[in-house]
Amino acid sequence: MSNIPLAYRAFFLYIEPLSALAGAYFSIFEPHQYLKDLLWPSSLPSPDVMMNTVPPPHHTVTTSLAQLGNLYLLFALNEHFVLSSTPSLRVWKRLLACLLVADIGHLATVVFGMPGSSFWDMRKLDVLWQVAGWNAMMWGSVGFVHLGATMRICFLCDVGLQEAKRGQRKKLKT
Repeated sequence: MSNIPLAYRAFFLYIEPLSALAGAYFSIFEPHQYLKDLLWPSSLPSPDVMMNTVPPPHHTVTTSLAQLGNLYLLFALNEHFVLSSTPSLRVWKRLLACLLVADIGHLATVVFGMPGSSFWDMRKLDVLWQVAGWNAMMWGSVGFVHLGATMRICFLCDVGLQEAKRGQRKKLKT
C-alpha cells in the first residue's frame, strides 16, 4: 500500500469516505435540513423562515433520502475497504474511474436541478462559478466533488505514480 502516494491514500481512504458518511448521516437522520440545504441559497427565504414554514418531508421523500444515505454508506465502505485491501494500481484505477463517472453525473444533476426556465438552460452552469453564494451543501456537492474528480483524474493520468508503477513492475519480475 505504501507504493500509493500519501496524498491519494489520505484522500481516497479517509477524507472522502468520512465525507460520504457525513452525507449518509444528514440524508438519513436530518432529512429536513438536508433538503433545505440542497436548494440554491438565493432561491430560499431566510433560514429561520424556511425551517419554520416548510413542513417536514413526506414519508416517501424521507424513504428516498434514507436510500440515498444507504448509497453514501456504500460509497464510503466500497472506497475505503476495496482500496485499503490492495496496492494494485489496476484495482485502484478501475474503482476510481467508476467514481469519476459518478462525480460527473453528480455535478450534472446539481447543475441541471437548479431553478431555471428549462432543464437544459445553460445559464445554470453559473452555479459552478458563483462560490460566494454557496452554502455548506453546495461546497460539498460542487466544491468537494470537483476536488474528488480532480484527484481521480490525476490518479488516472498517473500524476505522482511513477514510484508506485516502478514498484509494481519490480514485483511482477520477481
